[in-house]
Amino acid sequence: MKKSILLGCSEQNQVQFCLDVGELHQAAVEEECGGKFISLKKAFFLLTGPEAPLVAKGRALLRWHQTNSFCSATGEPTQRNPAGSQRVCNSSGIVYYPTMSPVVIVLVSDGKRCLLGRQSSFPQGMYSALAGFCDMGETVEETLSREVAEEVGLEVLNVSYSSSQHWPFPHSSFMMGFHASVSPTYTQVSVDHTELEDARWFSLEEITSALQVKAPLSRGKPAAGFWLPPKHAIANHLITEWTHRQRAQSTI
Repeated sequence: MKKSILLGCSEQNQVQFCLDVGELHQAAVEEECGGKFISLKKAFFLLTGPEAPLVAKGRALLRWHQTNSFCSATGEPTQRNPAGSQRVCNSSGIVYYPTMSPVVIVLVSDGKRCLLGRQSSFPQGMYSALAGFCDMGETVEETLSREVAEEVGLEVLNVSYSSSQHWPFPHSSFMMGFHASVSPTYTQVSVDHTELEDARWFSLEEITSALQVKAPLSRGKPAAGFWLPPKHAIANHLITEWTHRQRAQSTI
């Protein structure tokens, strides 16, 4: 277990590790563990509770170790510490720590509808909140406004923070979730097709129905209508939060 990486400790005081078994025979591992390998993206629609963030952290740390085997200053090999929380270049003494890329994800609303988009790389039928990486020197508010303007041609008026989440795709991202509003007078969407395949407004009724749709995991015929990211994804959290706010406003 020298190659395993310490993830942390559960609430039941169970020590948690992750281990890269890519060099082992897949069928043998499946038989030994009584399971089956599937893509991580599909797995995120099946994982529940604390499993998802645990797998996300493990995947991110394993990938970081794979891509940081050498010192960027000297070119010499780096060595990991016993826990796997850092790597050190013995030649220069430089210590490397795991890093994440800051990403803003935002659910835009015009007061009655919310705006969702999809990239061509998304599974068929899935729509999500808009997201983009922070550029060097930008605040999260600047990133949010820029991304919304670039991707759908809308001007953001008000912004409120919701929550954050680590996400292992495309590599290791730190997702910061926001709600943003636009003027009901200026809601014409102009999609930048180099960024998005599609983006459109959805009513509360459409979103409520979509939240009940189970994600199709096969490559067969896509589900009718559209569907949303998994429940533990921050995009789903933002969308659910928006529906609760809309219902609360309708009862006032």
